[in-house]
Amino acid sequence: DTAEAIAEAADALRQAFFRRYLEVLGEPATSWLMARVPSLAIWDDHDICDGWGSLQEWKLDSPAGQTLFTVARESFLLFQLGADLETLPAICLDPAGDTLGWHARLPNLHVIAPDLRSERRPKRVMGEAGWRAFDQAMAAVDTGRVLLLSSVPALGPRLSWVEAVMHLTSRMEKYEDDLRDQWQSRTHRAEWRRFLERLAEVHANAATPITLLSGEIHLATRGTFDVPPGPMHQFVASGITHPKPPLAYAIGLGLLARLGETPVPGHPIRLHPLPGKRAIYTAQRNYLILERHGGNWSAWWELERDGPTPAIDI
Repeated sequence: DTAEAIAEAADALRQAFFRRYLEVLGEPATSWLMARVPSLAIWDDHDICDGWGSLQEWKLDSPAGQTLFTVARESFLLFQLGADLETLPAICLDPAGDTLGWHARLPNLHVIAPDLRSERRPKRVMGEAGWRAFDQAMAAVDTGRVLLLSSVPALGPRLSWVEAVMHLTSRMEKYEDDLRDQWQSRTHRAEWRRFLERLAEVHANAATPITLLSGEIHLATRGTFDVPPGPMHQFVASGITHPKPPLAYAIGLGLLARLGETPVPGHPIRLHPLPGKRAIYTAQRNYLILERHGGNWSAWWELERDGPTPAIDI
């Protein structure tokens, strides 16, 4: 690829991202909400392209791939973090911008979002900059609840068996990047354990309980990580604008979830149905609400078809 062709591609991508953001943010309901409710955002693959970081490395490192990443990063900074390339928001943890993870300190509350995309590779979730920023945020937590955003669920079913089966037929290989996107992929197991162990260390301080928040899988579910002094909760809500997935997809994941998973020995992960539901995964478009009254927190889901679930005290 010539420098001229790359420059033309970058310009075309810049215009495409710009139009797409304006289309989404310009929707009447979206613009009404965004004008009134402050937002904190961290990017995931679809802010770049489907499966970014879990694709083959030659695609990621090609001139076309790097151009796509660069332009997508510019657009994310502009439209979701309200920043430019030279001046990152004060909440960002890496001044060099190699990772875009952030830590927002609010009254008696820490909101932390590690960047799981900037340094991702098929066999890596975060690089040195990402882990350094994550450890910096964890070390800065003192008192108050921690809401930790993981763009892919930190607690989930065992996927290694599914990955093994996929290699038996070439028809399934196109889904391999979707599985590698997950913390639970066999290629990320050691890194996943490191992530969970660090969370458990902070959660063990009764003054700083951690609640995990995630989306990505277009379903609603919840999970617990059995660590002292009490279980760490995870709430997954996603798909508010995405068509709900097939029921068979939710059932299949639910069967996997019932097998259990214990990446940190002695501290099992369990997935649970939403309050009032029987299946572990709910295949409806949804969103999650967290509410604080004094020092008491509760959470519930708003489901497209069934309405609000009963609240959970956390």
